[in-house]
Amino acid sequence: MLCEPFLTSRSESGWDIPLLAWRAESPLLAVGSAPLGGGIGVRRWVLNATVPMSYDRDDPAAHLAELAHGLDLDGPGVGLLTGVDVTEVVRRTDGGVRVWATVGLGTPVWAAAPEPSAAAPGPAPSAASEPARPAQHVGTVNIVVYVPVRLGDAALVNAVATATEAKAQAIWELGLPATGTPTDAVTVLCPADGDPAPYGGPRSAWGAPLARAVHAAVRSGGAGTVVPWSDRRAG
Repeated sequence: MLCEPFLTSRSESGWDIPLLAWRAESPLLAVGSAPLGGGIGVRRWVLNATVPMSYDRDDPAAHLAELAHGLDLDGPGVGLLTGVDVTEVVRRTDGGVRVWATVGLGTPVWAAAPEPSAAAPGPAPSAASEPARPAQHVGTVNIVVYVPVRLGDAALVNAVATATEAKAQAIWELGLPATGTPTDAVTVLCPADGDPAPYGGPRSAWGAPLARAVHAAVRSGGAGTVVPWSDRRAG
């Protein structure tokens, strides 16, 4: 079981910067794209750390490991970074699946875009052909998902795809011509033991509630203007 996260902070560069951390009651199987603890493996905790928009460290995994050590988070875990104030985390549940998302949509992009030099000449798309872009500043959508049953390895990979599809659907419904931002990350966790469920697609027994919960969290979190934590801190 992945417990509800606890909110804390760390002192860095003279600032108290918020951190959100989850502890697992027992080791969980995880899959994801996080800078620390990405891939597939057994994990004991998750950390989502706010960073200033000026963040320029080139060792994010090492930085996250330092932050985890400072919180006494032992063993292997998952670490994520965001310019969003993690106190604004959005929680949603559906059919036993639990989702937490921090949503910053300030740098929306299409996943498939031409190389800049290969872009076709001509006028930019008109406002009538694309949804209006809401005013945002910070970009990064971090999604943490807990599924209460063991998923097989293929189902875990499929669950990441399902979460990403649901995120993209929510972003489009929010009025952004985009599928995400360049720095989004997703982590799906489930019990490490038990009979593995074989599927994680959007119409599967566990993929369907996962998709609904992710969609609801991202749509809710992206509905308003998200101010970067460091901008808010600077007044």
